[in-house]
Amino acid sequence: MKIVERPHSGTGVAAKIDGPALKPRDAATLIMVRRDTAKPRVLMGKRSENHAFLPGVFVFPGGRVDAADSRVKPANPLDPKVEQKLMARMRGTPSAGRARALAMAALRETFEETGLIIGTESGTPGGSKHPDWAEFLATGLRPALAPVRYIARAITPPGRIRRFDSRFFVVDAENVSNLDAPAGSTDELLDVHWLTIADTEDLQLPWITRQVLKSLDQQLQHKEGLAPGGPVMFQRQRGKDWYNETL
Repeated sequence: MKIVERPHSGTGVAAKIDGPALKPRDAATLIMVRRDTAKPRVLMGKRSENHAFLPGVFVFPGGRVDAADSRVKPANPLDPKVEQKLMARMRGTPSAGRARALAMAALRETFEETGLIIGTESGTPGGSKHPDWAEFLATGLRPALAPVRYIARAITPPGRIRRFDSRFFVVDAENVSNLDAPAGSTDELLDVHWLTIADTEDLQLPWITRQVLKSLDQQLQHKEGLAPGGPVMFQRQRGKDWYNETL
């Protein structure tokens, strides 16, 4: 366990508000890594200045978990080691269903914000009447969880205008079904680009995003990089201290 420098509003964490602390909502983020050039690249976009939470900063695609994320059947399951890591220290009652919903949310949000699909054909029919999944499933593909890896978790400090218990997932871009299609900008994510980690150094990033990029860079240096049961960075505030632990 290691106490590190606490994040503050000037490093991309939403400004503080008065009143009781909000309960964190489950959220998921997906880091897509391309390795078809000399240096790995990740997909990032800029959040609209109109957002109440983290306006105008560059982030990975992602968002909060919705009820439908636990109801859509994926084309293949999470790796068991990834599922176990997701259930470790899970708030409330840990379950495989909640772990799966987190990964599903990351794939759904990525599709909504960039148009890119981490999915595959499945001989088993299935779908959802929920509008959040209708467009994804209309492609004829089902979300693929097998290639998804889990790299980090962070809980927004108390006293912020929004609070999320965010899980950061990684997937190799070779698993993107429509990688040749240009990643498009949306109302949620603007100026979407593939960037090397060095490219991100001059961007305005949330403090935690820089921490995750450092962890990702370190793991990519290893020959076995991004193994299913690899270390997961977990950062959160407890009392007045900010903790960086490994799951």
